[in-house]
Amino acid sequence: MSKITLPIPTPLIDTCQHLKEKDWTKYIAPSFAPYDLGLCLDYLKQYENNNTTFESYRREVERLIQWAWLIEQKSLLDLKRQDIENYVQFCLDPPKSWIGFKKISRFITCNDERIPNPEWRPFVVTISKSSHKNGLKPEKQNYQLSQKAIREIFTILTSFYNYLALEEKVSLNPIALIKQKSKYIQKYQHQAQVMRLSEKQWQTCLATVKEMADSMPGKHERTLFIISALYLLYLRVSELCASERWTPEMRHFFKDSQGFWWFKTVGKGNKMRDIAVSDDMLSALQRYRTSMQLTPLPSINDQTPLLPKEKGNGGITSSRHIRSLIQECFDKTIDHLRNTGFAEEADSLESATVHWLRHTGISDDINIRGRPVAHVRDDAGHSSSATTDRYNDIDLIERHHSAKNKKLISKER
Repeated sequence: MSKITLPIPTPLIDTCQHLKEKDWTKYIAPSFAPYDLGLCLDYLKQYENNNTTFESYRREVERLIQWAWLIEQKSLLDLKRQDIENYVQFCLDPPKSWIGFKKISRFITCNDERIPNPEWRPFVVTISKSSHKNGLKPEKQNYQLSQKAIREIFTILTSFYNYLALEEKVSLNPIALIKQKSKYIQKYQHQAQVMRLSEKQWQTCLATVKEMADSMPGKHERTLFIISALYLLYLRVSELCASERWTPEMRHFFKDSQGFWWFKTVGKGNKMRDIAVSDDMLSALQRYRTSMQLTPLPSINDQTPLLPKEKGNGGITSSRHIRSLIQECFDKTIDHLRNTGFAEEADSLESATVHWLRHTGISDDINIRGRPVAHVRDDAGHSSSATTDRYNDIDLIERHHSAKNKKLISKER
């Protein structure tokens, strides 16, 4: 019996900036495709001002489109509860021809025209940073959908079908009819451990970046400032990058009427917040500005980009550039730890990402400095204290201490 060859999916939904209807004369697609995709685009346009949310929602909606059209030959409007369950099973074990090795753009520009990227795939298999550094390569047979990704399938597609129901395109939400989501989503007694640097790793990292700044101030005074801001202000990398919706500027460090310094930023969900600036953060700002031949502190009219481009005008727009600066510091820190007898600390730091600095700052403020959770929550931009509570290790430490001296054999009475 011959093996069925599944069609290779073609990307359908471009970026926010190029979001528009397709010229269907260029596609081999079912007759209902234009109407289906039109509804998807209308839904996604709600999120075009928030690029991160848009990309997450686009990913899930487009995967569903590809499966419904190419595998089931059905319109999105005709999918029932059992169809969605079949789709989730498909996502858990997609065909190898639908899996890629890296995230790439769906569309590329050729002769001033946006065309589908033939290398794009709906699913991507990845490996850890440490595995990559050790020369390992991702294998398609090792693809595994994370619990977070499974939850996002249900969350985003529930939202999508709620939208279709409100628009009176479907009578029922098929996702809501799935009663046994626990088949797919594991439940934990507590949240997974927060990924952060140990005290030794953080102290070595800080000493390393200071050495880098002293030896190459033209390049690494900025690296020192970035690491300070990620740790002390709990910033996300995206909150340091210039975008269409927000460009971080020096004046976003400001002093209020009581003499307190704050930093204004726009984070997830396009939410603006003011972050309390500590004395050490203010000192880091002064050092950074002085290295740029600026006054130690900014005025309310200082529109200098917080992280200017090395070439050209404006602020850095690429998070990749920021990550590469931090990774250079991490690599030097790893080498130093290994050379000074801390191989285990070095090995675990191999897996660290830039986001760990934010996690470390939050965790240290709660667990070491005893800062109120509500204050940390507001500065971190968390929507609820429950998120911030994930960083609180006090109960875990006490629980472990109470179990540490348990004996296999009880003392004789």
